[in-house]
Amino acid sequence: MINKAFKIAVIGMGYVGLPLARLFATKYPVVGFDINESRIDKLNKGIDETHEIETALLNKVIVTNLEYGNGLLCSHIEEDLKDCNVYIITVPTPVDKSNTPDFSYLQSASEIVGKVLKESDIVVYESTVYPGATEEICVPILEKKSGFTLNQEFFVGYSPERINPGDKVHTVEKILKVTSGSSPAAAKQIDQLYASVIEAGTYLASSIKVAEAAKVIENSQRDINIAFVNELSKIFNLMGIDTKEVLKTAGTKWNFLPFTPGLVGGHCIGVDPYYLAQRAKEFGYHPEIILAGRRLNDSMGEFVASEVVKLMIQKNIHIKEAEVLVLGITFKENCPDVRNTRVVDVIEQLKEFQTSVTVYDPVANAEGIDQNSQIELTQQLPNKKYDAVVLAVAHTAFLELNIQSLLKDGGVIYDVKGVLDAKIIDGRL
Repeated sequence: MINKAFKIAVIGMGYVGLPLARLFATKYPVVGFDINESRIDKLNKGIDETHEIETALLNKVIVTNLEYGNGLLCSHIEEDLKDCNVYIITVPTPVDKSNTPDFSYLQSASEIVGKVLKESDIVVYESTVYPGATEEICVPILEKKSGFTLNQEFFVGYSPERINPGDKVHTVEKILKVTSGSSPAAAKQIDQLYASVIEAGTYLASSIKVAEAAKVIENSQRDINIAFVNELSKIFNLMGIDTKEVLKTAGTKWNFLPFTPGLVGGHCIGVDPYYLAQRAKEFGYHPEIILAGRRLNDSMGEFVASEVVKLMIQKNIHIKEAEVLVLGITFKENCPDVRNTRVVDVIEQLKEFQTSVTVYDPVANAEGIDQNSQIELTQQLPNKKYDAVVLAVAHTAFLELNIQSLLKDGGVIYDVKGVLDAKIIDGRL
């Protein structure tokens, strides 16, 4: 490999790609590519609908061309990629309705890059995959489209994303970055590239497969731990014991892990374990703990809804056509992302009980909600009272609400997140 001036292309301008592209653009010329023209148009105006990058910070790096130095050129035109020599792919890797890994975005991105690939170019994948996917799924596409051979004319690497959406403290440059490469020289160069912008430093993994595996178990580990406390919540609820108080008390021991019960959604924790499980099955192993944790966590929406209905019955509230207000639909607090949100499970189950459900979320990206779900979403606080109010997401705006003022006399308040004053609630996880 030869040392050269880097011109970077980041493929996918979402929650992962934009912060990374913005960071690299402070030191390098960067093309931020996305097939979503509307997204690109708004970014060029300094508007980030994911709320990850503030307008002032984005405008500092946005440029209309890259002829005069560093900066971020946002584009949906493939031709703008041809002069780049490092391609970083940050597209989503979701699961389908049967929880099977969906590589379609990754494959499409690989085809786009393969068409513009040149000798000595580097392609780095950040999307979550199972161990072996980069070399077995992505590299063949790059080779076919470019006519080149890996580690002869081009090189690849894997550097798993560690973006935490909505977190303004642990931003991309402040989180240690794992890197890897298809050859020792490529690995070193990729590591040095990331190290030039990541303040927290880098960790060079011994191989691409090790880096892929490390990423997929980071979230699988959290998923299993949350499943454990979710199960505890179900058990202690039957016993009439406050789970939050139990965890607080157990947490006085120095090595007790601080996990809390809740709905497990989003594009990482609720998805990544299925990638590892799928790969394990291909090797003839049926994972038990991983899938048991997924089943348990996927059952929590139904559990929450049933608990709310039980509380309503105890207060002699007629369930059919009872009015329920759900506060929040995003997968986490202060973040507009609704992908794979498990609040939907709560809503659907409440509807199964024939209640009338309204969802209030001033933060959510309404366009991301499945239009077939028939979810009644409002981004203005309703001027009415409800038989039950369910706090599903701990947005800052909700913590400042007088939730009791939204309730009919004798109504129910249920706290999924365990953040409300215990004196005003009727139940919580």
